[in-house]
Amino acid sequence: MKRKIRVDLKKNRSKPARDKTWTRGFQDHHFEEESTDHGERVRTKGELSRKRTILQDSLQLTNDSTTAGELPAIDKEACFPGRVLRIHGLFSVVETDDGHQVGCTVRRLLKTLATDARNVVAAGDRVWIRLVKGEKFPESTETIQAPARAQNPSELPFHGVIYRIENRHGVLKRSVRGKEHVLVANLDQVFFVVSVVEPELKVHLVDRYLAAANRSGIPTIVCLNKIDLANAGNYQRLVGGLERLGVEVLLTSAKSNLGIRRLGELVQGKLSAFSGQSGVGKSSLLNAIEPGLALKVREVSEVNAKGKHTTTANDLIRLKKGGWVADTPGMRQFDIWQTTAGELEGLFTDFRPFVSLCVFPDCTHTHETRCAVRGAVDRRLIHASRYHSYLGLLEGRE
Repeated sequence: MKRKIRVDLKKNRSKPARDKTWTRGFQDHHFEEESTDHGERVRTKGELSRKRTILQDSLQLTNDSTTAGELPAIDKEACFPGRVLRIHGLFSVVETDDGHQVGCTVRRLLKTLATDARNVVAAGDRVWIRLVKGEKFPESTETIQAPARAQNPSELPFHGVIYRIENRHGVLKRSVRGKEHVLVANLDQVFFVVSVVEPELKVHLVDRYLAAANRSGIPTIVCLNKIDLANAGNYQRLVGGLERLGVEVLLTSAKSNLGIRRLGELVQGKLSAFSGQSGVGKSSLLNAIEPGLALKVREVSEVNAKGKHTTTANDLIRLKKGGWVADTPGMRQFDIWQTTAGELEGLFTDFRPFVSLCVFPDCTHTHETRCAVRGAVDRRLIHASRYHSYLGLLEGRE
């Protein structure tokens, strides 16, 4: 059963362009005597003229805030379910459930619907696609052995159109120039990789990662990588603090194979993302888990001790032992998308026992008197570095 609903259009499609020469021409021909009253309108009034009617399946759940738009109705007899593996500009690589890789564009309807997202489609999205006219999958009872990594859309034998994007869960995203940038969708877990040296460990960046994961409800594992280049005992306090927050911490090294076996066990059968700064060794860890991937790696810059961008796009990779991993591009900053002060305090789990004890219900924990959170920091019940990370996110600092 289907129903009609009204949906918002993107802002750049809301108002039709006005002919700026119409008034001048009207006056030049002296038509003022025949002009209509100023209270009359030629166009439809108000927001009703800036919406569109679409058909929707009546059983769809549309109250998910992470949906890439409303869910239009589709003909499931003519469409195929699949997962987005990679985005190439205006094209996406989608792998169907039976293993075919298809180069797809996005249906125009999905592009015009209002959304705050930077892109309509993201790696990891579950979608429904339709092959272009005349193309058909070969009739075979055997499951296709698709390559582990997504190919370029122009090199694929099949082409189609993405007709619908399903509701998302486990979304890893950040803010880019005022737009929501979804890195990977439908994650089961995320590994935040930080190196102890080359580049140097930034504790406040770990706190930002954890806050972003807490907002999306994604289980998180922190990898302290390149541990073979430092004394592991120096990071005992950091590891203990993270584990008290309920975060699993792995000490890893692609060079010495430390922690690689445990890492391989954790990714098996799940959709996981590896995220972190450039140069921390995300691709090296994935190569250690499955050597056949042969992902590119680069040395850290000798000029500024920062990583060089090697991975340039979010790419889902299938593992031989089961599961998917996403090697995301390196990020030197990580802002949380549209988070208010009231929401931000809840993303720091160690703040929660003290928030309700503040005198003012709208306390921002920055300057207010009798603030229980600041009191907990003074009594060392909350680590000072965690509080400074909170202030940095609140004020929009790197």
